[in-house]
Amino acid sequence: MRILVLGSGAREHAIVQALLREGGHEIIAAPGNAGIAAEVETVALNPADPVVVADYAVDNDVALVVVGPEAPLVAGVADALRTRGIPVFGPGRAAAAIEGSKAFAKRIMESAGVPTGAAVRAGTLAEAEEALDALGSPYVVKADGLAAGKGVLVTEDRAAALAHAALWLQHGDVVVEEFLAGQEVSLFFLSDGTHILPLTPAQDYKRAHDGDEGPNTGGMGAYSPLPWLPEDFVEEVAERVALPTVRQLAAEQTPFIGLLYCGLIVTPAGIRVIEFNARFGDPETQVVLARLTTPLSGLLLAAATGQLAGMPAPAFTDDVAITVVLASEGYPEAPVTGREITGLDAVRDVSVAHAATARTPAGATVATGGRVLSVIATAPDFAGARARAYAALGTIGLDGGHYRRDIAERVS
Repeated sequence: MRILVLGSGAREHAIVQALLREGGHEIIAAPGNAGIAAEVETVALNPADPVVVADYAVDNDVALVVVGPEAPLVAGVADALRTRGIPVFGPGRAAAAIEGSKAFAKRIMESAGVPTGAAVRAGTLAEAEEALDALGSPYVVKADGLAAGKGVLVTEDRAAALAHAALWLQHGDVVVEEFLAGQEVSLFFLSDGTHILPLTPAQDYKRAHDGDEGPNTGGMGAYSPLPWLPEDFVEEVAERVALPTVRQLAAEQTPFIGLLYCGLIVTPAGIRVIEFNARFGDPETQVVLARLTTPLSGLLLAAATGQLAGMPAPAFTDDVAITVVLASEGYPEAPVTGREITGLDAVRDVSVAHAATARTPAGATVATGGRVLSVIATAPDFAGARARAYAALGTIGLDGGHYRRDIAERVS
């Protein structure tokens, strides 16, 4: 099957690697990165341009398009592809608003009866201030639109919360939410617009530094499975969260076809939804797909073509997986780019998913963004996976680069 994967990050590289493990596919990535280009053909097109993507897919007999990042979905790339008869794994623009607008997501949750925290949409600083006082500390302020994982602030400092609201109000509304305490869980569901299939839970690490210190990031690491979850967790989330959400979107004539990312928190009062995303999460995808034994291409095509009904649940290895993100100096505030990455050829016993890399004319690999690459390790236990991941990171050089050293440290 000829498959076009849109995107340029570690999530897309992990998807490409999972598809390559199956064999027999012709995979193209657009635009890709240095790591992806070393494994498959890459095309320099704008993945968020609906016309360009659809024209390319038609002209090149693409059998399936997999949309990695959120921006192309919100831009309507999936709609353009479906109009041209190309199967695409990713929701249309209307359904993608479940990630593109926090306020839209909260409305859908309310209509579907999905358990979540209280929230207030604010369009002015005065409204934000009133909402902060009503919901109390710790304060949770989120940009309503897409913010690449950087639009969320959780703080006990009211002045900082107001400043964050003021910053993002320059770009649109903000949402002030009730603070929810507990362990966070990411759980992905495949959806064909009517039916759903769950993948396996993962947990990611949002803060930049060890001990959950520092600013929020797009994600600094993840692990799977989560041995501390109750056995019926996935079934409960499917029944109380994913299926009601998919049904509500279908009832509003905006069917959700693709990957519904449920960002959850396990509170003393039960499961609550923190957020929805409309695509695979990064870095959780790296560990979820590392454990997947069911062929990924079949799952994606079945979702894209409305064929999930009656399919068995995806299967996963009993091995554990962890991923650790290597980031550039200054990330997330002001990442330093252009520095050479060394030691990649010496890495053993792990896989490496490139996130923000390029090759120079001289053949060097350089960092082009904040999150540079993900080191992914599997083993029968967490101690073994951690040992492999951190040994590999010890051989990789990036001047000023940093990574968390406590990924999955407390898991047994």
